[in-house]
Amino acid sequence: MDPTHARALLEEMTDGPSLLRHARCVELVMRHLARAAGADEDAWGAAGLLHDADYEKWPEEHPHRIVARLRELGEDAIAHAIAGHYTKWDVPNDTPMSKALIASDELTGFVVACALIRPDGITTLEPKSVKKRFKSKAFAASVERDEVERALAILGVEFADHVQTILDALRPHAEELELAGGRG
Repeated sequence: MDPTHARALLEEMTDGPSLLRHARCVELVMRHLARAAGADEDAWGAAGLLHDADYEKWPEEHPHRIVARLRELGEDAIAHAIAGHYTKWDVPNDTPMSKALIASDELTGFVVACALIRPDGITTLEPKSVKKRFKSKAFAASVERDEVERALAILGVEFADHVQTILDALRPHAEELELAGGRG
């Protein structure tokens, strides 16, 4: 899927700046993982960008609307990955793209939350600091820790290693994502 078309589809369904930033962050992580896997960066990036596209306007139908739209467009691999980006939906994560998306969604959001509370943002954030916050159930309480652990097991990666991958993917875009720190 062409990145311009994916972005237009996201903006058609999503207005909120927080969800738009989350979508962009997961897109960047997915592109980073696609490069490492020698996979299609545009397809993986679109899966990251669009995984929550219908959540804001139709939370009770999420992710069915965006999945149906992608299938109409002939983007079955992206639709499949998005359909299974939460373990409790019982959609098999049987492709590299779907495994990468499920492991990256919730944890990317958590890493961003960690960066947002630091004076220097993501620039010096390290996996050990993220792990410490992860153990504190009060911090980013809406993040389902058990979901993160199940998703990492599906991808077959360790927590610290995947956090480092997320940091490596997001740091070059810190200014764009408003994660560079130095604000406030």
